[in-house]
Amino acid sequence: MHLPIPSAFRIPGRLIAAWCCLAPLGPAAAETPQPAAPVTTAQARVPERSVSEWLLRMHEASKLRSYIGTFVVLSSNGGMSSARIWHACEGNQQIERVESLTGAPRSTFRRNEEVVTFLPETRVVRTEKRESLGFFPSLLKSADSSIPEFYGARRLGHDRVAGFETDVVQLAPKDSLRYGYRIWSEKKSGLVVKLQTIDVDGTVLEQAAFSELALDAPVRMDKLNQMMGATNGWRVERSEAVKTTPEAQGWQMRVPVAGFRPISCYKPPFAGTQAPDGALQWIFSDGLAAVSLFVEQYDKQRHVQEGQYASGATQTLTRRIQDWWLTAVGEVPPQTLKAFALGLERRK
Repeated sequence: MHLPIPSAFRIPGRLIAAWCCLAPLGPAAAETPQPAAPVTTAQARVPERSVSEWLLRMHEASKLRSYIGTFVVLSSNGGMSSARIWHACEGNQQIERVESLTGAPRSTFRRNEEVVTFLPETRVVRTEKRESLGFFPSLLKSADSSIPEFYGARRLGHDRVAGFETDVVQLAPKDSLRYGYRIWSEKKSGLVVKLQTIDVDGTVLEQAAFSELALDAPVRMDKLNQMMGATNGWRVERSEAVKTTPEAQGWQMRVPVAGFRPISCYKPPFAGTQAPDGALQWIFSDGLAAVSLFVEQYDKQRHVQEGQYASGATQTLTRRIQDWWLTAVGEVPPQTLKAFALGLERRK
């Protein structure tokens, strides 16, 4: 679960205002939630929510609430970033502004699938259309998934995050192909306010949370739309990946990876010109975790070393496949990317 974060503000791996309550990551950093209050007779009649019920509640909350907040991501490898976010929604329309607080200055606006990024240092605006795979604090990447087959859920207790009372829920994987998650969701609405990605040993690989949050804030959609379109005086660079199919590009998954379904496949607009012919991005998801396979023609000058490395919760694998070069990226265990690499096959 890639900790879902606004697309324009993904750090390598899955963002820090000086948030001293974050302890160093690792088994000791997995705070122990307060035990749930004693259950009354009336409460005992209410069944525990299933994994699907928890996730649906959290997902809907992210679509229905307007808010302003500062969120922070801390990775186990020491990576830290933070951003300020303004989110507004009216019916099925959603728009958000994300202002980076660390690293190079940038302001990113996302309106449904349209993304506009302002880079003030170069006075460049980049526009693109991008399908959402679920961004923080939204968790679901695919409505058509078999999440209950591969994850179980249980409530651990309660806690306070950014001044809000929360339920703490553990999502545990049922196999070794995916990570587990610990989620703090605001009690009244279900909005996710904190999330940890956890490996099989219980180590916290990455943590994202609101350090400050104002729910139902007066965020005006018309004002955000106006800011999003204010490109006069900026150099506008437009990029729109071309949808395709792996079959049309000559690829197939000979051996599927359990639980992961193909979501979409894109051919970059530059493919076939200066870039290697057939370059593509093939995206898979199990409903929570996502994996991207980037395939291009092998170039001995650029593609020097095969290997696998981690950055927080994100794993990256590079491998040569005949005359092609694969780069697999995902917030999944190393063996999952290896399974994708072994299953990918060039069609005759």
